[in-house]
Amino acid sequence: MSTMGARITRVIANFNVENRAHREISKLKPRAAPRHQTSASFPQHNTADNINQRNDPLLSMLKDVYVESENPASQVAMLKKTEQETERRLLKFSLPGDPYGICNIADVPKGKLSLVEALTVLNNHKRMPKTWTTEKMAKEYALDPRDVKALTDFFIPFDVKIFPAKSVENKQINDS
Repeated sequence: MSTMGARITRVIANFNVENRAHREISKLKPRAAPRHQTSASFPQHNTADNINQRNDPLLSMLKDVYVESENPASQVAMLKKTEQETERRLLKFSLPGDPYGICNIADVPKGKLSLVEALTVLNNHKRMPKTWTTEKMAKEYALDPRDVKALTDFFIPFDVKIFPAKSVENKQINDS
């Protein structure tokens, strides 16, 4: 039945195709939009002549300009010195060995935490919030109290829960 429907639609679609094509071809074509004016309407200047000509007003303005330069290398050296002079503190906690591709770090800048310390701080605060207050953590790790408050409010360590098996009689799949 579907082939019958396809034949009918093909006949209707091809009906009077030639006349419809001639009618479309004989229609007047719409006029193209006018083109944008090109640079031909603008006066042509020879740029080589303009470059080589002396322009007295520009020269007088250039004489008024005074440029003072400093060596940026000295600024870079000063930045390196300030980076080296930042106070550092020893790590409170670290993982044994070199896990996760993290190199052995002995100290961190004050106001910063290592990944292991951050997890330890969050876990301590979660388990004993009355003992590990934000003020105590800020004092212990030389952190800004606002940063510690934001850390405890917005970062929550994973909660691992292990459910015991209901019974030993659980069904097991037999390898057959």
